[in-house]
Amino acid sequence: MGTELFVGIDVSKDKFDLATTASCEQMQFGNDQRGIDTLVKWLGQHQLTLVVLEASGGYEMALASALAVAGLPTAVVNPRQVRDYAKASGELAKTDAIDAAVLAGFAAAMRPQARPVPDEQARQLKALVARRRDLIDMIVAESNRLETALPAIASGIRKHLAWLEKQLAAVNKDIDDTIRSSPVWREKDQLLQSAPGVGPVTSFALLADLPELGALSHKQIAALVGVAPFNRDSGRRKGKRTCWGGRADLRRTLYMGTLAATRFNPAIREFYQRLLERGKSKKVAIIACMRKLLTHLNAMIRDNCTWQNMPCHA
Repeated sequence: MGTELFVGIDVSKDKFDLATTASCEQMQFGNDQRGIDTLVKWLGQHQLTLVVLEASGGYEMALASALAVAGLPTAVVNPRQVRDYAKASGELAKTDAIDAAVLAGFAAAMRPQARPVPDEQARQLKALVARRRDLIDMIVAESNRLETALPAIASGIRKHLAWLEKQLAAVNKDIDDTIRSSPVWREKDQLLQSAPGVGPVTSFALLADLPELGALSHKQIAALVGVAPFNRDSGRRKGKRTCWGGRADLRRTLYMGTLAATRFNPAIREFYQRLLERGKSKKVAIIACMRKLLTHLNAMIRDNCTWQNMPCHA
């Protein structure tokens, strides 16, 4: 068996820095169509085990898509995981070239799973959902300013709020149209919204930010979102189990959906009350309910089954 070849690519707005585990040689390509074509061609001439690049605010998507089309095994990883690996390896300096070498080492040591890159329609939905979050944040911020605004600026804030509300309505329509244009998404949306407490906002967020829903185990999906408790034990010390990591924006939306479920979903409501009666804090109980709701939604998508037809609710 030949030597395995792992490639790390550091992504920035203007360029790609490439390093491999096979040699000390490093290369640089422009972050434009010509640079992407040259980089993909170079990679295609080698027997690759895995190509790893960080999620870089969207700058990586064009390259990741080109690698996927070329059939090259590619993983887009969380930057925090890579920095933790770099620190553990004793690499404290940070340059683009060093980051590329660290990514190659991370690929060889951790072997992250290569996953398919979302298609153009999936990226469009994700962008629309992200834009919706931005608009809501701006509406909340402007509303808070309006409460204490002097008359001289209050009128301008009201006009801005009216414009933001129109933008939000337009984005909501675009999200709805995007989902309804896809038979697969339309069916998944109907399944998700069959669960009491799960409305359009939660459903749209799950479809956009959690494409793995239904394809992973309940433990894997909980860890991916960031609602799985992890042990913190050492020797005789039994630390408090805590949840951390995961997809923060999605977790925030799921939290609000779970609050609704604790009121309107009989199964989640009973589970929530039972936890409170056992002395759990409300925060702990809500997180546990988030995990339970997510587990059920994962099973619904996996089995193509509505909430009402789930065996545990029949």
